Amino acid sequence: MTDSLQWFNLLEQNRRKVIPMSGANQIPQVSGADPSIGHLEEFNSDPLLFLQRVHKECGEIGEFDLAGLGTILLVGSEAHEAVFRANEEQLSAAQAYQMMIPVFGEGIQYGAPPHIERQQLKIQIQGLKHDRMLNYAGIVEHETTLLIKQLGKKGTIDVNQIFSDLTLKTSTHCLLGAELRSELNDEFSTLYKDLENGIAPSSLSDPFEKNERLTKCIRARKRLEELIGDHVDRRRTKGKIYEDMLQVYMDSKYEDGTPLNKAEITGMVIWFMFAGHHTSANTTAWTLLEVVKNPAYLSKLLEEIDQVFLKFPTVTVESLRELLLLDGFIRESLRLHPPLNAITRRVMSDFQYKEFTIPTGKNIMICPYVSHKLEKSFPKPLSFNPERPSPKDNFSEIAFGGGRHKCIGNGFAILQVKTILATLLKQYTFNLSELPEKYGEAMPALILRPKDPCELTYVKKDGQGR
Repeated sequence: MTDSLQWFNLLEQNRRKVIPMSGANQIPQVSGADPSIGHLEEFNSDPLLFLQRVHKECGEIGEFDLAGLGTILLVGSEAHEAVFRANEEQLSAAQAYQMMIPVFGEGIQYGAPPHIERQQLKIQIQGLKHDRMLNYAGIVEHETTLLIKQLGKKGTIDVNQIFSDLTLKTSTHCLLGAELRSELNDEFSTLYKDLENGIAPSSLSDPFEKNERLTKCIRARKRLEELIGDHVDRRRTKGKIYEDMLQVYMDSKYEDGTPLNKAEITGMVIWFMFAGHHTSANTTAWTLLEVVKNPAYLSKLLEEIDQVFLKFPTVTVESLRELLLLDGFIRESLRLHPPLNAITRRVMSDFQYKEFTIPTGKNIMICPYVSHKLEKSFPKPLSFNPERPSPKDNFSEIAFGGGRHKCIGNGFAILQVKTILATLLKQYTFNLSELPEKYGEAMPALILRPKDPCELTYVKKDGQGR
């Protein structure tokens, strides 16, 4: 089911009063629902604050109402495992993420039949194999070096803006090649931002809501298809083979031998960009902030980076593996500031979790921001510790989701973040330009990032050139 009529049929079914099954307990209900729209206004205003309230009030399971869409928040590693291990026929990601169809396009991922989505996922994985990742590390280092030339000796940067721009360039270069990267201009950046802004908290309850935000998103998707389609045509005319993701899409075929058309190629590009761009940009910003805010670990981190660069003059996949403390900074930043915080599934048939039965038609939601701060899984959870040991189980840390829908771009995202930060920290000393408490959190379009403005000062280290 992918169209709006089926969506609203499920939504109407969900509005009906559900009587608990025999032997099942009533799911705790969150207080403060508005008679007409439930908790939608509170959720839209500050999703994370609201979800924290749900957990505080209800515990590991609590139900709230998003304008008729009954939604159950599940918290903790046991709940994560139950949800991520469930099959698509019972808990559907596609039905929960219908708002992604205008972004990716019809027939791509959540807008495709399950057997087509599985084939598309295999195509994406082709571009993330080890031999291609070897090439991507050098590209990211090259783009970061170009940024360093622009920054000069000292100054002030807004980390939100600078890392959003940089990761858009690195992702475009790795994904679409050097030629399209050289053509990257303000139009491309604006189009991509219009795609990102096409998603808002309210999209969970009404993915097809007609508004200016969605109109601009659809228009941007169409224009990107024109730009990428023209580039595909030029490539095919040249007959040259490229070592990038776009070449993978151009060469790939479905199991029946049908090649991807231009609309599908564009959708695959956008899908991958969403998987890697905002995660990389926000995680780079958060990690650099935490590096600056936690000077107790700074000398050890810088020593690690210097030693690795002595051994490996340029960034490689092999050298990145040796940046263990930097990896710890990134993991801990992802724990405290996970980019995506509304991982949802639509219940397609009654789902049993412990003594609770979650009925068909409801939404299940998992929130990494809430679960990553559980004392049971993370002792002293509000403290930043880049040397924190990993939890004993595999379902406590879920910054990239889990199960068959785990973010496919997580390896690429970490590669980008580590390469960017290692290259910059080798060259510069960074400092806060405001008091630490001024650096807050913001969550536009369901993505957590530092609050604007988010500025750091920088000074080039001695012996690192002009």
